[in-house]
Amino acid sequence: MPESSTKDTANHPGHPSDNSSAPSSRWLVIGGGVMGLQIATDLRDRMQKVTIAEAAPTMGGLTSAWSLGNGEDDDVIWDRFYHVTLMSDTKIRAVLERLGLESQMKWVETKTGFYAGGRLLSMSNTAEFLKFPPLNLIEKLRLGGTIFYASKIRNWRRLEKLTVEKWLRRWSGRGVFEKIWQPLLKAKLGEAYKQTSAAFIWAHTARMYKARRSGMKTEMFGYVPGGYAQILESWVGWLSGRDVTMKTASPVKSVVPMDSGELRVEFADGHSEIYDNVVSTIASPFIADSCDALTEKEKDQHRNIRYLGVVCASMLMEKPISEYYVTNITDTWVPLTAVIEMSTIVDPKSQLGGKHLVYLPKYLPDDHEGLNESDEDYREKCLSTLEKMYDHFSRDQVVEFQIARAKYVAALSTVDYSTRLPPIVTSVPGFYALNSAHIVKGNLNVNETITLGEEKLAEEVWPDYQRRVASGQVAAGVTRPEQTLVGSS
Repeated sequence: MPESSTKDTANHPGHPSDNSSAPSSRWLVIGGGVMGLQIATDLRDRMQKVTIAEAAPTMGGLTSAWSLGNGEDDDVIWDRFYHVTLMSDTKIRAVLERLGLESQMKWVETKTGFYAGGRLLSMSNTAEFLKFPPLNLIEKLRLGGTIFYASKIRNWRRLEKLTVEKWLRRWSGRGVFEKIWQPLLKAKLGEAYKQTSAAFIWAHTARMYKARRSGMKTEMFGYVPGGYAQILESWVGWLSGRDVTMKTASPVKSVVPMDSGELRVEFADGHSEIYDNVVSTIASPFIADSCDALTEKEKDQHRNIRYLGVVCASMLMEKPISEYYVTNITDTWVPLTAVIEMSTIVDPKSQLGGKHLVYLPKYLPDDHEGLNESDEDYREKCLSTLEKMYDHFSRDQVVEFQIARAKYVAALSTVDYSTRLPPIVTSVPGFYALNSAHIVKGNLNVNETITLGEEKLAEEVWPDYQRRVASGQVAAGVTRPEQTLVGSS
């Protein structure tokens, strides 16, 4: 990325202007998703020597893009999983500004639909909400009151002590819970909703309420032309241009502490490298398996975190399927979490080759057999479902249909979740475990992930590193002739 196209803001707000108390040392960030990229950016701002190791062939993690097509010039390149930016997403917008991309953002007012009682219904404004057929007037008032009340709550820890079912039944009542909340929770969480805390629905409600407030009472969603492929290319280029080393197709096998206080990192291809500090941003079960020196309690804490996984189809069509960005589903026979019409936001003509992009996700607990369903079976399930939901839908409108999977997407916010989280500063000096499972005041999205990485690096990782430097545990600033241990395993 050209130097002139970005702001080199080593002293921007949130980062130290004086690095004299923290001399440079060697850091490895495991995982090249947005968490890893943000941590690498902040470490680079602190004048550290940083390497990112990503197991996949490209950076990006859950935000990575792919090609929808047969490898031809007219293929559509877009995100494997659906992402949008809200006007209230200040952290990702700050990243985009730094990369020179924020001014390119396209903002679109969106609509929200519901599939309930075998009908497609709009719930995009107050008038439509008041006409919403599945609920009577009292139920509508209780639903609206619940959402408003949740948006005003600040003490999220109190909600974490209650199940989402108990809290919603209390405030919305039995009718609203059984007609609206329970089907939506089961579509998103399966039977795991019964163990999920009320903080889950609070986080989702607070973000969307804030988005409407920022967007003048309308849902204004945005995207960068080119999608996350463009964002990632710019971000990776920005880091590479500032001497951050990028290692793709480089899964980490183990992290082993040495008598010198350094950490030996063994990669799956058999070679090893030495670092002073390692920040692992990968899913918690992988962290537990990669560092045997962690205490048994720490490993158990990582392994006991329950995750949601997802099977998500990207479907390119000749025609749009609906006018709604998201169609929430309350009819329990539908085997999908929602229908996401991405081309209600993204311009089909300039971004999608004139086609319309629809995502068909199904979220499942990480141990659910449905995550291993064959592509053929999931495709048939999706297409036959759409034929029943939409009278105008026909399979011959489908141009391309591809399926992405991820086993560890979002940690389940169970009751008292924050009290059982593994520590970020681990018992192994210099080894830090910081991933999206540490999100406790929000739900998983790009903005929240970037916020977490920035805050926890500043509040926990960096102070611990400075302490270790001051105590002589880190030989920071010392140049060593050889970092790679050839042939070790």
